[in-house]
Amino acid sequence: MKALRVLVVGAGVGGISIARGLLRDGYDVTVFERRPDMRPGGGAVTIWPSGSMVLEQLGVDMDGAGQLLSTVRIATSTGRPLVNIAVDTIVDRLGGPVRMVPRRVLLDRLLEGFPAERIRCNSAVAAVLDTPAGVRVEFEDGSCAEGDLLIGADGLHSAVRRTVGGEPAKPTGWCSWQGLCTLEHIPESKVAVQIIGEHGNLGLWPAGGSDLQWWFDLRWSPDFVRPEHPIEAIRSSFAGWSELVDHVLATLTDDDLAASPFPHFRHPIPRLPRLSAMTLLGDAAHAMPPALAQGANQALLDTMVLREALSGLRQGRDCGNGELASALRWYEKTRRRRLTVLSWVTSRQISQSQSVLKWVALISDSFGTWTMTAFLRWLSHRRISVSKVDSPLVGAITAAVQSSAVKIMV
Repeated sequence: MKALRVLVVGAGVGGISIARGLLRDGYDVTVFERRPDMRPGGGAVTIWPSGSMVLEQLGVDMDGAGQLLSTVRIATSTGRPLVNIAVDTIVDRLGGPVRMVPRRVLLDRLLEGFPAERIRCNSAVAAVLDTPAGVRVEFEDGSCAEGDLLIGADGLHSAVRRTVGGEPAKPTGWCSWQGLCTLEHIPESKVAVQIIGEHGNLGLWPAGGSDLQWWFDLRWSPDFVRPEHPIEAIRSSFAGWSELVDHVLATLTDDDLAASPFPHFRHPIPRLPRLSAMTLLGDAAHAMPPALAQGANQALLDTMVLREALSGLRQGRDCGNGELASALRWYEKTRRRRLTVLSWVTSRQISQSQSVLKWVALISDSFGTWTMTAFLRWLSHRRISVSKVDSPLVGAITAAVQSSAVKIMV
């Protein structure tokens, strides 16, 4: 029987994750990317235990990638300790490592063994359509592709989301100036630092070797006018917050801020038509502020749940459009509740006055760690696992993926 033809729009972490997973499950997958190559943008991402679990399910080797973390240390801009999250305890309780890894390294690991011929770059989407036979994607260059299922994983400003009628993302009033820098010496290589002030926040998270992920959060509005020398504005807002902060600020230049700022957006998961053979994944489905460093993890959890939803359709393309659509709606419903709560939590204002923060300092480290552990466990869909299918079709495609001699460089 012929495998279901899956079209994935977007070749970021979410798009390659679901493509890799569905190839392993025996589907006929093609990925379309609007960029001319596979070089990812952005700095580093945090992989929590749930994300590590999904990467293991996908057969992705993360040994030696990025930096394993032991502690998240949160303090105020005046130096008052607030809470230390014991990451080692979270790892012990949830059964997976926590690491900070450059996005380029994560994507490189996801692409190891991935067949290069299944990714088509320079493919900007012009329109997507449900058809009696499945789905159809039309591209700006006049070409098109047809399949049985379309997955939009094309990020915050998703063309697929826009064409299926999803609400546009709404700004939260904040933005991040962020990037990766190289320091000769990182004092505590396993300790992530977050500092909260009255008018802004920052993070300094080791990302492996001499790499350090930095971000500075400030207020933002649609009429924002970029300063001629943004580094001066950042220094005026955050200088003196800590010795390490001052050291990082001294190394940064306007060139390091060229891609920033990144406004924070939020949008809900749209409700697609009941019989549609399309769905969304990652930021295309549920963009949210980066407050809890969950973006990559939620895209990976989307992958796990969507694979589970489709697991009963591995028998071939005669499953029927109604059965396929029902599986997609189950996936969306399963993810919507948790993601709605997560989006609400990450959209809460973090910056607070010192008078408010002094009460936060009364929270014990053990209670802060317990709360974070419980929240991550609730988010993780730990009861859902993807079973391995033993069939000639799956075996043939999996063998082709594993034996592919082509490795896409990022």
